[in-house]
Amino acid sequence: MSDASPPLETIAASLRRERARAGLSLTELAKRAGVAKSTLSQLESGAGNPSVETLWALGVALGVPFSRLVDPPQPRLTVIRAGHAPLVRSETSPFAAAMLSACPPGARRDLHLLTVDPGQARHADGHLPGTIEHVVVTAGAMRVGPAETPLDLDVGDYASFAADGPHLYEALAADTKAVLVMEHV
Repeated sequence: MSDASPPLETIAASLRRERARAGLSLTELAKRAGVAKSTLSQLESGAGNPSVETLWALGVALGVPFSRLVDPPQPRLTVIRAGHAPLVRSETSPFAAAMLSACPPGARRDLHLLTVDPGQARHADGHLPGTIEHVVVTAGAMRVGPAETPLDLDVGDYASFAADGPHLYEALAADTKAVLVMEHV
């Protein structure tokens, strides 16, 4: 996995902006997201090391896609070289997500590059209602989908599933990579 770190300044500014937009106090947002107030305070000040789980929980509590918290404004031409995208890692499994493209105004999708290694599966809570995930495996093999009925995918395989309920990602081979498109309905 790449050693790129999460975009802390972008996350801090995005959390402050979205919390103000929602009219929530630090205490109320922390409560709704199920994170410690001190953790949220650190993240808003640009400190800490946020996990995928923490950022997803904050996004759900704020009613915004994950991308709105981690993706800075993009120029019209964007190139992200392999291994240089900022990664946000899971705290419970060998899973990392790099935001490649956020949902622009009027569109309803985000594009991620996943890097997953064998070990504990990454279990995700449901995202915003109506969210659909589209996955294409580009290297290795992985188990993905609804927690109760995941599918095994090999290189080139595609699957889509409702992601507003519990779902999982698990590498079945070392150095597994996949493209994930999150469709926000």
